[in-house]
Amino acid sequence: MESLDVLVEEARGAFASARNAADLEQVKARYLGKSGALTEQLKGLGKLPPEERPRAGSRINEAKASLELMVTQRRDALRSVELEARLREEALDVTLPGRGQGGGGLHPVTRTRLRVERLFRSLGFEVAAGPEIETDFYNFTALNTPEDHPARSMHDTFYLKDSAALLRTHTSPIQIRHMESHQPPFRIISPGRVYRVDSDATHSPMFHQLEGLWIDANVSFSDLKGVVAEFLRSFFERSDLKVRFRPSFFPFTEPSAEIDMSFGDGWLEIGGSGMVHPNVLRHVNVDPTRHQGFAFGMGLDRLTMLRYGVRDLRLFFENDLRFLEQFR
Repeated sequence: MESLDVLVEEARGAFASARNAADLEQVKARYLGKSGALTEQLKGLGKLPPEERPRAGSRINEAKASLELMVTQRRDALRSVELEARLREEALDVTLPGRGQGGGGLHPVTRTRLRVERLFRSLGFEVAAGPEIETDFYNFTALNTPEDHPARSMHDTFYLKDSAALLRTHTSPIQIRHMESHQPPFRIISPGRVYRVDSDATHSPMFHQLEGLWIDANVSFSDLKGVVAEFLRSFFERSDLKVRFRPSFFPFTEPSAEIDMSFGDGWLEIGGSGMVHPNVLRHVNVDPTRHQGFAFGMGLDRLTMLRYGVRDLRLFFENDLRFLEQFR
């Protein structure tokens, strides 16, 4: 059985030389497989004299156990080497800042709307809301704009197919609905989405508007000027901001005025305003001999463009994250 001792030593060297799991399995098959060297030793037991077989079988079994232990030890050693290599390659540098999870943010127009609401609440105004799909009565007729009024053509209205409804062209219908269900005095603003057939760098078929309304017994044009000027100076955080009112025409106010503002380098139109027309008050059963008030309107998108220095309105609605993430 000297050849058995040689076989064990030879296998020991072969197992130690295995560089990976695949090599180790090949060496194992060479010695312990069905046609392996140790298996052949077992097959040769039948050729020995009967009295030598027990001792020879015992030695072969010992050799087999020894080889199997070598395989297990070498397999564990290869796994340890592989694990160490992976740990080196995939090492975690705990001094690096965490990657974290990206968070969302408010749209810049939403930021403006929330800021506007907060500023007007500080002036005693409430926020009112209404439907975006409106009727002709609330969008036009109740606002002193009958069917034959030329001002209707300026609104470029979206009408719903096979329906008398339309997409509101301004948030003024909210004012009508509020006056129908409330008794003066009241101060409200009505921010929201509106729709008109218009699209270029400064106009969009869908845009956002802010309108305000104050009805009471003795509200004057001076109150209108004070509220608008205070709001604009607070919104832009500029105490040197100048505001002027130019005579204009709107069917739902009389007298009416365009609102301009200036930071000192020219004037920019920012909205429209005026004293609520008596016909509008009569439509909602408010006595114009006892109550009067003012209304004004501005574009929330325009306010956003001016506040953040954006020149093209379409950027707000193209859903380009490279642009929107700057406001997060």
